Amino acid sequence: MTSIDQTNYTIDRRRYRLILIFFARVIAHFLWWDVFYAHIPFLGERARRTRPHRYRMLSRRFRGLAVMMGGVMIKLGQFLSTRVDVLPSEITDELKGLQDEVPPEPPDRIFSVLREDLGDLSQRFVEVEKEPLAAASLGQAHRAWLLPEAGETAVRGAPVVRGAPVVVKIRRPGIETLVATDLAALRIVARWFMRYRPIRKRANVPALMEEFAATLWEELDYISEADNAERFADMYAGSQNVYIPAVYRQHSTARVIVLEDVTAVKIMDVDGIRAAGVDPAEVASVLLDAYFQQIFKEGFFHADPHPGNLFVRPFTDAEWQPTETEKKRPFRLIFVDFGMVGQVPELMGENLRRVLVSVTRRDAYELTAAAQALGFFLPGADLDRITDALRTLLDRMWGRKLLDLSQPDPREVQELSREFKDILFDFPFQVPQDFIYLGRAVGMVSGLVSQLNPQINPWYYFEKFGEQVIREQSSRELSWQAVLEIVRPYLETPDQVRRVLSMVENGRLRVHSVRDNDSNRRLEKRLNQLSWSILGAAGMVSAVLLYLRKTEKR
Repeated sequence: MTSIDQTNYTIDRRRYRLILIFFARVIAHFLWWDVFYAHIPFLGERARRTRPHRYRMLSRRFRGLAVMMGGVMIKLGQFLSTRVDVLPSEITDELKGLQDEVPPEPPDRIFSVLREDLGDLSQRFVEVEKEPLAAASLGQAHRAWLLPEAGETAVRGAPVVRGAPVVVKIRRPGIETLVATDLAALRIVARWFMRYRPIRKRANVPALMEEFAATLWEELDYISEADNAERFADMYAGSQNVYIPAVYRQHSTARVIVLEDVTAVKIMDVDGIRAAGVDPAEVASVLLDAYFQQIFKEGFFHADPHPGNLFVRPFTDAEWQPTETEKKRPFRLIFVDFGMVGQVPELMGENLRRVLVSVTRRDAYELTAAAQALGFFLPGADLDRITDALRTLLDRMWGRKLLDLSQPDPREVQELSREFKDILFDFPFQVPQDFIYLGRAVGMVSGLVSQLNPQINPWYYFEKFGEQVIREQSSRELSWQAVLEIVRPYLETPDQVRRVLSMVENGRLRVHSVRDNDSNRRLEKRLNQLSWSILGAAGMVSAVLLYLRKTEKR
């Protein structure tokens, strides 16, 4: 919970009107071209043909507005650029540029905040660089060096060394008013969107807006960020692979946070990683391990894993001496910027663990049920048909490396599209509200991993952590013998056969004689597929993989 009083800021009426006018024009454009014009005979073809260009132009105008206005508009653009699950690529591709177009605050303005909160800087720092290390939409970071003080300690007990390098992150002056104004306008826009039935059917836009707003206010509160950093430090206190920078609480406020400077090789500098003697594939493995732990075990995850927030620090020569069996240099994966974090609610966490166990047991129906409990399907969705489609999809995907998943055979895609065109037409899927930031984080991690090691097998991690969950559940609740009795049906009988047996027991099975030889051959083919269905997985996992696949194209 943020300590910022969100009701204490006035609204900039001119800015408020400017945002509403822009979005009103966007909505009017959409209604005219894509709702009214598109349904007029002959003329509708022009609307469909020009749609990519029109969307690209609208996105370009929004990007220009965001760069001019700053604040939440840039944050919103960055957020929308990751929503490949609901927005066309013409929009998300155009908005990607906002990740690198944030203009820095003039030194005098940003340093005025620093002096208001910390007083005489010469009493704390040897030097604070005026050139920003990084500029973001809500704040910016400057490199600095602390003054040595007898007995002064960092939060984790490490003594402050003379001239200790730190990073000083400072909230932009007046950003609170901009945030309050922009959110007030965007709440109106969210209600406008809900008047359109296809949107109202698949998403609660005001609820998504409130989640976006809550996360934004929390990101503005550097006391909350310091708390998050300390929680991550506790999580990885004994880790040999992950490192979290120390927080200097004595130099931090709600608008200023001072952190240990842990700048190292950027995670996307694959050549630099190799030059340091580190295996990029090992970095990918540690990154995936870290996120599986954060999401499935801790229920608390870093929600902004873009390349600027992750570093690789190789062990020094003093820390490591190579051996005949270990020639690749060990390293630590470093996380920075803890303003945006995600929490997995208990019920959601239970269903995520249920998904993991279902993948490990290869239980397609249980996976579909878990995905339904998580809210991935629209009301009234044909779960049997969805399960069949996802089982077939994952039967082909199972065991494939990330590179293969990102480059599917076009003929295979066409075949699946023809077989399940009814589902593609109805598209009974939605992304639940609780998955907004989780999905974003998973997509970004997938993109990083695919560049570090395209040959990685993501299924290994599902099985690895699924088995851990099974062991933990078994030790808490059941003996291994009882677990074996539960698992044995899944190992011995494919799930379709179990379903048929259940129908027989309940008297719901109807048998029809089939005389056609072609039908017999199709039936034989289906039965052959049935015997291998135990290797398939469905529901949530396929949704995640499809999401990752689309995110990698961003």
